[in-house]
Amino acid sequence: MEEQPYLSVIVPVYNEEKNITALLDRLYPVMTATERTFEIIFTDDGSKDATLRILREKARKLPGVRIIEFNGNFGQHMAILAAFDLCRGEIVITLDADLQNPPEEIPKLIREVEAGHDVVGTIREKRQDSFFRRIASRVVNITTNRMTGMQMSDYGCMLRAYHRNVIDNINRCKESTTFIPALAQTFSANPSEIRVAHAERAEGESKYSLYRLIRLNFDLMTGFSVVPLQLFALFGVATALLSLAFALFLLVRRFIVGAEVEGVFTLFAILFFFLGIVIFGIGLVGEYVGRIYQEVRRRPRYVIRNMYGFEE
Repeated sequence: MEEQPYLSVIVPVYNEEKNITALLDRLYPVMTATERTFEIIFTDDGSKDATLRILREKARKLPGVRIIEFNGNFGQHMAILAAFDLCRGEIVITLDADLQNPPEEIPKLIREVEAGHDVVGTIREKRQDSFFRRIASRVVNITTNRMTGMQMSDYGCMLRAYHRNVIDNINRCKESTTFIPALAQTFSANPSEIRVAHAERAEGESKYSLYRLIRLNFDLMTGFSVVPLQLFALFGVATALLSLAFALFLLVRRFIVGAEVEGVFTLFAILFFFLGIVIFGIGLVGEYVGRIYQEVRRRPRYVIRNMYGFEE
């Protein structure tokens, strides 16, 4: 019988053929040095390059390396959730494959969990990203904390550690769109955050385009809070009151000044502004309705084609 792993490291990968070897060359010695039993689970999210072939070669040589192969691209969070369902460690660590978060930081997270914290988040020090990406990340972090009521300093850093109790609760959730760090935070009794190093991406390009980042942030804000809807409702009430006051002002002005044609373009500008607000509100409601539609269809969140290195 294979020994029960104490640590599970989960790495979602998509077209990372240039990084896999370098990642394992650094990650495997780190895990061995912990002197604890471990497993490393890679989820191949429908890679089109040689990622899967390289992983299978590594799995044959390195004990404890396991692979989940998706039959298509289901996204990073679904890749992690699939590994959550199959991992067996008491402490579960998520890690990106691009080496921007050094594997050498993992022992810090292990010590923090063993100190009694059930969720350990990380804050990237001296972040090696573009100025635009850093500013956008800061705006998202502040906005999300205000809307969800959570207190997380760096939502975008996927180097995190979770206790088995939190993983078991996450596995009970079956929603088709989610954001794992925020979901784990809702189940955490004693969360913590530590600072970790950050490096430039070793090889390849980021898989998160501007559109995908926007979509991810919509998932985060609408999946864990109804504050956007409440804010829009309050804005609607305030707009209605201001419109009523403006209508009374125009009525009084007509009696005092008389009929006039000046200000027509100002009225059109105001009309177009509020029309834009209405369209935005419809789109916001559509985001929530779309998520309800995805849930009621009950389609599989992901489809596994093959698994390598797992026991039967």
